Amino acid sequence: QVQLVESGGGLVQAGGSLKLSCAASGRTFSVYIMGWFRQAPGKEREFVASINRSGGITYYSESVKGRFIISRENAKSTVYLQMNSLKPEDTANYFCAAGRVFGRNIREYDYWGQGTQVTVSS
Repeated sequence: QVQLVESGGGLVQAGGSLKLSCAASGRTFSVYIMGWFRQAPGKEREFVASINRSGGITYYSESVKGRFIISRENAKSTVYLQMNSLKPEDTANYFCAAGRVFGRNIREYDYWGQGTQVTVSS
């Protein structure tokens, strides 16, 4: 089992940047695929980005590609999401997740954090 705690959310103006962090504890962090998802009010949780165990392969949703960067530091058991050129439509609660299968399928992620709120004002 692994426990995940997100941080770094907040209020930012459109065009600004934020960097989210997700610290893991419990089982060995490096065995997990890590992902970021988000959920806006009244909407389903959606995939944002994922990263493989070594950090060498990443995958993004079309809506964030070119603006967001996912990375990880296995020595610190932490995954990051650098968010640039933020838009009001990026406003959501952002969750990190740990799983065994690389990709965007929410069902393949077994462990979830509590989320951190990101609000982008226009």
